[in-house]
Amino acid sequence: MTLPHPRTTPTRRTLLRGGAAAGAAGLLSGCVTAGGSDDAESASGDVTDDNPLGVPEDADLEVVMFNGGYGQAYTEHAAEVYEARHPDAAVDHQGVQRVGETLQPRFVAGEPPDVVDNTGAGRLDIAQLAASGQLHDLAELLDAPSLDDPAVPVRDTLLPGVVEDGTLDGEVVFLNYSSVLWGLWYSTSLFESHGWAYPRTWDDMLALCEEIKQAGIAPWTWQGKYPEYMVDPLQSLAAKVGGMELVKAIDNLEPGAWQQDAMLTAADGIHRLVTGGHIMAGSEALSHTEAQNAWSNGEAAFIPCGSWLEGEQQGVTPEGFDMVMAPVPDLTASDAMPFGALQGSSSESFLVPAQAANPRGGLDYLRCLFSLDVARGFAETAKALPVVRGATDGVEMSTGLASVADAVEAAGEHVFGYKYRTWYAPLAKAVDDATGELLAGRVDPEAWADRIQSAADDVAADDSVTKYER
Repeated sequence: MTLPHPRTTPTRRTLLRGGAAAGAAGLLSGCVTAGGSDDAESASGDVTDDNPLGVPEDADLEVVMFNGGYGQAYTEHAAEVYEARHPDAAVDHQGVQRVGETLQPRFVAGEPPDVVDNTGAGRLDIAQLAASGQLHDLAELLDAPSLDDPAVPVRDTLLPGVVEDGTLDGEVVFLNYSSVLWGLWYSTSLFESHGWAYPRTWDDMLALCEEIKQAGIAPWTWQGKYPEYMVDPLQSLAAKVGGMELVKAIDNLEPGAWQQDAMLTAADGIHRLVTGGHIMAGSEALSHTEAQNAWSNGEAAFIPCGSWLEGEQQGVTPEGFDMVMAPVPDLTASDAMPFGALQGSSSESFLVPAQAANPRGGLDYLRCLFSLDVARGFAETAKALPVVRGATDGVEMSTGLASVADAVEAAGEHVFGYKYRTWYAPLAKAVDDATGELLAGRVDPEAWADRIQSAADDVAADDSVTKYER
């Protein structure tokens, strides 16, 4: 669906967007600072039962979202719900690919949109935004009555961990929308046709890779231009071996954390895919869509990805492919976590900038977004799990979505997640860069670990970086 854009004349913000874009090259190199709109918080209306957040009824709303694997249908649906609630306001809804490059100049100028979906490669550094006071505290939204039941506040409609994931220094500054799990994807129809079974151990995985090669199929491909896709199975292997103690050591920037035996063993396991010739030739140069399309076309048996993959591929995947996601296999006989343990968290980060022209409208838009109606539509169109309780009740699940739901149930309490990627963007980039080199065969596991540990130590020693602890 596509929303009409009723504005026929330029507004102050649309004019500024043009000017900001023209000066983006200079602004992108600068830091994010507060500034701009002096009347943002004065843009408020009467607080009533129908308008608990005090939205000014005639104030337009601007929403900029990441147009990625989940598509825009659900955020457009939320815009329609918002416009129905506020008929005198128009929603300017835009989908972009690289959120940081598009919006950092506007944050610097003090003229950000009212709502941002800060997701995807090149996203804004959310920890830096929070540290510089650029994000609106979402406590009012969480305490507001939910759209579906006024007796239930918004916070009580969300799955466990969502509010915690969006909390930095005691303030909830963003809310994630999708419950994301990471694993390995394969086609059940392909496996059944060859008599292959999903491996439970990494040694079994490597043995199966040899069988797959004999069938004339590449065992693995990966999204080489975006190394974080391969970071996920590596981190999963490490967490399974070292347990939550290792995960917390990584997040807390403890000395030597990246050089622990569990992390080196995990890196070696991934490196053996390279040395064993188990990765499709040319994967290093592929974008996420190119690698995923090759996999969907049967050129490779496995691909690492989060639970959004089915939705992202639904327009190009052949009928009968029957994709499913499975947990990363056990790495050693003494793993701290059992088979089925999953890396997971909430994802797809929505925020309201502190300098937004219509922050109260931004909060109410999120109230619409986190309603059952919109969340159920997200599950149906994006083939992914929303964080709203009960949103998938009665939804007919595809093979991929059903496999994710089954994996979550099987994992039980053994769902883990790292936080350093949100807390320390420079460290996340260092991890991605080093992992790209590892998968290209240009560094070995020891050099990989040393390189990342050096970057982690630099972050730990930098007094200008706000530190977090779990």
